Amino acid sequence: MGQAIMGGWLAQGLAPSHIRAIDPGDAAQKACDAVGVSCLDSIDDLDTEFQPDAVMFAVKPQMIAEAAPSFVRFATNALLVSIVAGTTITWFEEVFGVEASVLRVMPNTPALVQSGITALFANSAASTQQRDMGQSMFEAVGETVWLENEDHLDAVTAVSGSGPAYIFLLMEVMARAGREVGLPEETANKLARKTVEGAALLASQSDLDPASLRKNVTSPGGTTAAALEVLMGEPGMEELFKRAIKAATERGRELGQSS
Repeated sequence: MGQAIMGGWLAQGLAPSHIRAIDPGDAAQKACDAVGVSCLDSIDDLDTEFQPDAVMFAVKPQMIAEAAPSFVRFATNALLVSIVAGTTITWFEEVFGVEASVLRVMPNTPALVQSGITALFANSAASTQQRDMGQSMFEAVGETVWLENEDHLDAVTAVSGSGPAYIFLLMEVMARAGREVGLPEETANKLARKTVEGAALLASQSDLDPASLRKNVTSPGGTTAAALEVLMGEPGMEELFKRAIKAATERGRELGQSS
């Protein structure tokens, strides 16, 4: 995700020399080399005179307790940006101090193609200028929404953060079902992929809500109605998605408690 966001910044014209990445992994080094960004193995390798406007933490929740304290010296002036699932602003304030400016965000993987959606929540120490900067950072990879309640971030993680995986699963099962009724594999895969892509584009450009768009495709007694009778029956997609979103939300909270 960090790589995707960095790619968005560069695409929007940010000079590679303005970015420092810290990651000892070979994959990160290769990705940074490809775009001219300096990638360091450790914060100890960072130029002591370098003063960032923002520090972004893009690590797994299990790693944040080890990674964060090394950046304490930046907390006075920089906006601390976290895309770490479940890790609360209170946790960051305990590490960096209550006067540290903290922005929690939850982007998703379509950021890779500048089509992401990112939810943001800042603490009271973050200035208007810092909030605007944080929003601009993520508008480089898609759209943004501000949350009024930090607790909603776990639900955002479950809906949009994990959401692309649900759509990819939908593509999988549509294609597999198509093959089972006789379609060649390549044809079934292309039909499923382009149908999801086209429907998403139609929804994004329409003034109608998804329920209305669904009804517009559904002729009474037709083929779509026959399929929807199954999908909307018992237990049905709605019940399964409620259970899935609840499970993901609860898991996000668990990860936060263990960080």
